[in-house]
Amino acid sequence: KHFKDSRHASEAQTNITNRNKESSLPQKQLLVFAVLILQYTTMAAANLTNLRSIARVVKGQKMKEGAGVMICRTVGTGALRNMDPYLMLDELKLPAKAAFAGFPDHPHRGFETCSIMLEGQMEHRDSQGNHGIIGPGGVQWMTAGRGIIHSEMPRGTDGMLWGFQLWINLPRKDKMCKPRYQDYQKSDIPVVGAPDSGCSVRVMAGRHGGVEGPIRMRNPGLLMDVRLGPGGSFVQEVPQGWNGFAYVYDGEGLICGSRAQPEHALVLGPGDHVVASAPAAAAAAAAGAGGNSSSSTGGSGLRFLLIAGQPIGEPIVQHGPFVMNTEQEIYEAFRDYQTGRLQNPSDNPWQAEEL
Repeated sequence: KHFKDSRHASEAQTNITNRNKESSLPQKQLLVFAVLILQYTTMAAANLTNLRSIARVVKGQKMKEGAGVMICRTVGTGALRNMDPYLMLDELKLPAKAAFAGFPDHPHRGFETCSIMLEGQMEHRDSQGNHGIIGPGGVQWMTAGRGIIHSEMPRGTDGMLWGFQLWINLPRKDKMCKPRYQDYQKSDIPVVGAPDSGCSVRVMAGRHGGVEGPIRMRNPGLLMDVRLGPGGSFVQEVPQGWNGFAYVYDGEGLICGSRAQPEHALVLGPGDHVVASAPAAAAAAAAGAGGNSSSSTGGSGLRFLLIAGQPIGEPIVQHGPFVMNTEQEIYEAFRDYQTGRLQNPSDNPWQAEEL
């Protein structure tokens, strides 16, 4: 009897082992399906029924900023002057040694900036000696408020310098608030999903998959770095009434049914959510063989920034680095800058102000 029981136990263990082997084969596919189910369950739970269309596609324009550093601008050009609350988006992508002159001392008033680094390091330093360094994967959210004078300079000349700077308007009530820095390194930014799942999302601000980003905004919005592998897909709620866009920085695919390619901003139309997908590896390879792919990833996925926020709906009067509501306020900003009163020495930009 003991032998018979042992034989049955052995057979049972063998069956379990075989089933485990069989079930391990499609683990990657199961993970992808699980992510998709989670995304669509979340979408259904939020009662998202109105897919946003792409209202327009804006190709980036190359130009020089700072001390002659080449950038690619989409928002903030003649093709897309402003998109309330967003004023500008630049992509910086070049060898670090070609950007060594950086962006020397310059003023800001009346808005916020967000610097996002993918590769390389950038150091920011203001007129009161406050400074910080953003490394690969890091983000700095700077509320200029009533005034900041600072520089942004590359650290080192080796490798690539690749990142973005976004300008975000402030409502009238906050334009003269105390300046604030929020510096976050790569390890501070939560990631939802994983490369093996076909979709990973770095949540810098807003919520995705139940995870909230660390950036604290004065005006409601979201900011995400979405990375899709071959065959990957993505769904995200973008509240009705918000303005937004996706900026593609690598790869190719579809965003809300429209073709997505690098150095293009896809402006979102009305609706309550967005979707994106990257072609499967076989389809991407076929497209590349046909000479239709300009992606630096060689058709291995899609990477883009998703940026959206609640419009402010106030007059915008902008003169270079000053963004106010009236011409008189612009004159006052210039006067304060010329007389050395733009940045208040008593302001501590590392200390949060009660909102």
